[in-house]
Amino acid sequence: MDLIRKNDTLKELHLDREAIATLSLVKEGILKPIDKLMNEAESEKIYQTYRYKGHFLPFPFILAPAGRRNEEVLKKAKKGEVLKIVVNKKLRGYIEVDSIYKIDINRRIKAIFGTDDKTHPGVKDTLKRLGKYAISGKYDIEFDDIKKLKQRIKSAKKQIRAKKTTAIMMAAKPLHRAHERLIRLTLENTDLLVIFLLKPYKKDILSYEIRYKTMEYFVDNFLPKNRVVVVPFENTYIFAGYNNAILDSLAAKNFGCSDIVLGQNHSGIGIFYDHDRINSIMDKVKKSGINVEIMSEFVYCNQCKTLVSTKTCPHGNHHHISYHSPSILEILKAGLLPPAVLVRKEISAIILSEIFKDRFKDLGKLYDSLMPNDGLLEEHSEKEFYIKLLELYQTTSLT
Repeated sequence: MDLIRKNDTLKELHLDREAIATLSLVKEGILKPIDKLMNEAESEKIYQTYRYKGHFLPFPFILAPAGRRNEEVLKKAKKGEVLKIVVNKKLRGYIEVDSIYKIDINRRIKAIFGTDDKTHPGVKDTLKRLGKYAISGKYDIEFDDIKKLKQRIKSAKKQIRAKKTTAIMMAAKPLHRAHERLIRLTLENTDLLVIFLLKPYKKDILSYEIRYKTMEYFVDNFLPKNRVVVVPFENTYIFAGYNNAILDSLAAKNFGCSDIVLGQNHSGIGIFYDHDRINSIMDKVKKSGINVEIMSEFVYCNQCKTLVSTKTCPHGNHHHISYHSPSILEILKAGLLPPAVLVRKEISAIILSEIFKDRFKDLGKLYDSLMPNDGLLEEHSEKEFYIKLLELYQTTSLT
């Protein structure tokens, strides 16, 4: 396929970054046994049997890009024809047509999400980017991110001669105290911990860059750095459904991890406790060649006066403070400092100073008038101000 790189007359398929990230996961062997774009017969077999090359697979791996332009190209494409893969007007690869076939969009949506309800956020988003026609064939793309991550994990394992490498997949949106407890407990029972920080394709006020910065701060300051690797994980749409625990485990294994820890509230795990079908799916995960541990939920108990597991705390739910990420995020989005029992003060300070840049008209004056100081003129950052402000909140002699 290298010979055709100079050919500017080839027709184009226009994809987004999420699509080529997914293609790259397969190209780099992260979703083994998936190793190709599947044709119609292979797809149908997976729908019928949930098996591929002797392994459990919840749905077929296909490429069916949306858009009128893509649809016209695919409808006219011939076997053996080579198409350009273009992302944001840049050439990112090629695909050689083996077959083109029409797909049942609702069937695929149901296989991924367990529902085709258009009010479901994942279904709604996926419908926008899923076309009527799928293409199978060999492809070549330029997307080095996955390759670099594999090498980074391999190097970290080699450096400390890790025998046991454990993965945690998390969004850390935001990074709160229960996340910290989960990370520490996992680290106690492994040589190397790989934190796959989920990198979504939707823009949000709490960007991936901010979340990575908070995780990096926590690891650098409160954990043994040589035993923890934080890597971005392209959280593409195929991981958004109720089968994502299976795909997370598959990816962790192929990145070189021997174990994976899933929180009880990990997407799909809550259903696992209540329905036989999901239970059988989790059994398939446990037989996939990676050790799976499901960690119970952590809460703060106002009787125990500490962070506890719901499995070990004898007190009722009415004594528990839950670490509900969306609710904590709402507090931060409103510009408020969450209590330190929910989020470490330094983490809150990083988030607020990034979300609300240059929030205060005269930060220096505000700092000097409210905070104790040694009389020297010093410049202070917004992050420092938030940390000191939270320390004032925690002063108890007058409360």
